[in-house]
Amino acid sequence: MNADEARMMNYLAEHEGEAIDLLERIVNIDSGSYDKAGVDAVGEAIMGFVAAQGIQTGREALDTAGDAFTARLPGTTNGAHLLLMGHRDTVFKTGEAKVRPYTVKDGRAYGPGVADMKAGLAMNALVMTAFAKLGLPHPPLVMLVTGDEEIGTPASRPAIEAAARGARAVFNAEPGRVSGNVVTGRRGGIFFRAAFTGRAAHAGLDYEYGRSAILALARKIEAWTALTTKDPDVSVNVGLVSGGLSVNTVAPVAACEIDLRYGNPADRDGLIAKIMAVAAEISVEDTTCTVEIIGEFLPVVTTPEQDTVLALYTGAAAQAGLTLTGEFTRSCADSGITAALGVPTICATGPVGGRAHSDEEYLELTTFLPRAQALALSILRLAEGPDA
Repeated sequence: MNADEARMMNYLAEHEGEAIDLLERIVNIDSGSYDKAGVDAVGEAIMGFVAAQGIQTGREALDTAGDAFTARLPGTTNGAHLLLMGHRDTVFKTGEAKVRPYTVKDGRAYGPGVADMKAGLAMNALVMTAFAKLGLPHPPLVMLVTGDEEIGTPASRPAIEAAARGARAVFNAEPGRVSGNVVTGRRGGIFFRAAFTGRAAHAGLDYEYGRSAILALARKIEAWTALTTKDPDVSVNVGLVSGGLSVNTVAPVAACEIDLRYGNPADRDGLIAKIMAVAAEISVEDTTCTVEIIGEFLPVVTTPEQDTVLALYTGAAAQAGLTLTGEFTRSCADSGITAALGVPTICATGPVGGRAHSDEEYLELTTFLPRAQALALSILRLAEGPDA
């Protein structure tokens, strides 16, 4: 370890507590994807943390989701920038933070979004402030904090693409896997909304006249989920359903939302066509079904360029006391957007956690510092590389 690396390691250790305080603050702010005020409040807290160290911040207003926040540090070396990114929205309803505020027990932190992925955002903010304070060599650094990943990034995708274009590498601070590994491969995913129309009728007096939109929906659910296959790795899940007017009315309307996952980018268009083909089939006479895409994640596919960055990152992680490698995961993330642009992308660089999207979600607090050190050492070593 050289002198610059030792200074960085020590600085992060000395200031870890400040980042954990930030983590507690933002976990205790409700930020479900549709709670724009809460999502933006989390972004403001993070930007306030880095701005206090003189880092330039910016904000792109978005009407239908939390705004896109950026923080930028000019490079002390030439070359392409590095992008540190993450999302601050959660899947939890407003009020959850009051019911389950940030708590610590037996070395684990708990609370809504503590691992997925507010810890990663606090970690990125700490690393940015370390480079701002120490003045150590680094490429240009961009930190992006978005607010709608949990619903497929419908509003923030252009901001992610703009921030990633021309980058040398992307580090997405989703939670580290339970194994301790980072992620180098992910499935793609598409969210659909299906709307059904039928014909209302009194369920007792005029049953035969009615055309049940709910019955049409139920029959199509079976057809959609039958598209699930183990090889290739495709799954279809209908996770939300609604419909009807009253218990004694043949339902004139119904709706559902569909989650499609796939591994091979070449399968995307064919799978969409199959979803649409099921929608076009007449499952109940005189009913209709229309389907629209409401959110999408792209796959992360391993590339030689990604392997090069992974080797550098795992070496830096080893210096921080971690033994890890890259692994494939069946879940989706915004890292697919940057990988699709051809930018080497390492995902799940955040602290290790588990049970995301549940009231048992936890963060392994002992992983916060070494994961921050691994990221910071990677940045230092990228500053030394031939493309710096």
